[in-house]
Amino acid sequence: MAVKIRLRRSGKVSEPTHRIVVADGRSPRDGRFIENIGMYDPRHKTERIDLERADYWLGHGAQASETVAAIIKRARAGVTLSARPVVPKKASEPVAEAAAPAAAPAEAPAKADA
Repeated sequence: MAVKIRLRRSGKVSEPTHRIVVADGRSPRDGRFIENIGMYDPRHKTERIDLERADYWLGHGAQASETVAAIIKRARAGVTLSARPVVPKKASEPVAEAAAPAAAPAEAPAKADA
């Protein structure tokens, strides 16, 4: 039996919260699980995990999902989810037209009075 530590979705529509569960890899995402070892709320940036139980299951061959592995790593380091530094996005590069020199406008021919 391939045991996985993964997220189980709960909460209302458009207001997700997740439970961190130990489950058989063949069971569906929100289906049967072996043990509930924590919770993760991305909206309020809270997470809680029982590291003793996580270490027990990892020691017995359970595979953690990427997200759960990151939660375990943060919990071991003592860093909270809301304390992570926010990386600013890069400013958009200047448009090529603005960087090119503007061409001199052509002079309009003078009107001849007839």
